[in-house]
Amino acid sequence: MPPELDKHDRRVLALLQHDARISAEAIGAEIGLSASAVQRRIARLRDEAVITGEVVVVDARSVGRPLTMIVDLEMERERTDLLAGLRRWIAAEVAIQEAWYVTGDEDYVLVVSARDVESYEALMSRLLAENANVRRYRTRVVLGTLKRGMAVPLDPP
Repeated sequence: MPPELDKHDRRVLALLQHDARISAEAIGAEIGLSASAVQRRIARLRDEAVITGEVVVVDARSVGRPLTMIVDLEMERERTDLLAGLRRWIAAEVAIQEAWYVTGDEDYVLVVSARDVESYEALMSRLLAENANVRRYRTRVVLGTLKRGMAVPLDPP
């Protein structure tokens, strides 16, 4: 059962999703609460795993990773032990930024950040060599990014 979120919790989350560096004082001034009340709410939202992390968003091109690939993976069999091994492999691979287990023709969709085509090919060769249950993969190269974000839409309570 998800935690109960009131209008103040939702406003705190909305402001933090826009700028994680915003101070409790600034949030409090915006929503009509004291800084200490905001700090207590943020601590509770972390404890309840509503807030699961706070990160810095880095421009991939600026750090030498200009290529983004969308990869569809199709599995041979959906055995629990084989899926668990692949999930561990994906979780440990830093070049894989996002991974979804999906319905449809493919079983997984990955978002991969790469320095160049050669490093991407090496990653996919390792994927196949270390995960014999992968039947095939299909790659789409991202030509441009229209929208990218992690902010979750917050409906009113």
